[in-house]
Amino acid sequence: MLQKRTSVSIAALIFLVSLFLVMNTSAREEHIKRSDLPAAVQKTVDEQSKGATIKGYSKEVENGKVEYEVELMVNGHSKDVSMDPEGNVIEVEEEVSLDALPAAVREGLVQRAGRGKIGKVESITKRGTVVAYEARVQTGPKHFEIQVGPDGKALDHKE
Repeated sequence: MLQKRTSVSIAALIFLVSLFLVMNTSAREEHIKRSDLPAAVQKTVDEQSKGATIKGYSKEVENGKVEYEVELMVNGHSKDVSMDPEGNVIEVEEEVSLDALPAAVREGLVQRAGRGKIGKVESITKRGTVVAYEARVQTGPKHFEIQVGPDGKALDHKE
């Protein structure tokens, strides 16, 4: 009986340690103030936020790399700009209307959503080029995200 309890205890301990390691290696995002941004990032924020309302700033460490993000509202839609510590724009996620999408992209998202209801749609831009479109989908109580390329076809990897 003691051996069985010890085995269960060891298994539980291994599970908890594994969970802790996974949580610590995943991306960690913290909300920060403008004054916490490096000067180069502040300069890029000034350029990117012209005509927009700034909603907030965050810092994220993912795979050991630091990224900063500014959340904006531009003409009634959201726009998130991610930058490296030197102020270089890494990625821009900008909300777009489903109706404003190219027909192939709209059809690709509708097909991938199946019976789900498409909610917020965003374009994903890297190095000045749209690389994907992402949509939040709801099926009953479940929410998930889908992506298609600029041609409306499924991607072989998540952007």
